[in-house]
Amino acid sequence: MANTTKAAKEVDARGLSCPQPVFLTLKAIEEGKFPIQVTVDNATAKANIRRMAQGKKYNVDIVEKGEDIILTISK
Repeated sequence: MANTTKAAKEVDARGLSCPQPVFLTLKAIEEGKFPIQVTVDNATAKANIRRMAQGKKYNVDIVEKGEDIILTISK
């Protein structure tokens, strides 16, 4: 079943190379509004954001839609 929960915070990090997507995601996490939806367009950013969020004990769901990779981070 697809996650239909509206993201409290959205981060568009498409076109950015690491570590920028990770920094933008960390900033969103610090704001404390969940879930956070992060959109990236490369596997490196996906892997780095997933690793960082899971290291902080957050849940990460990943959906790939064409060129976009959407990570939903929740508590």
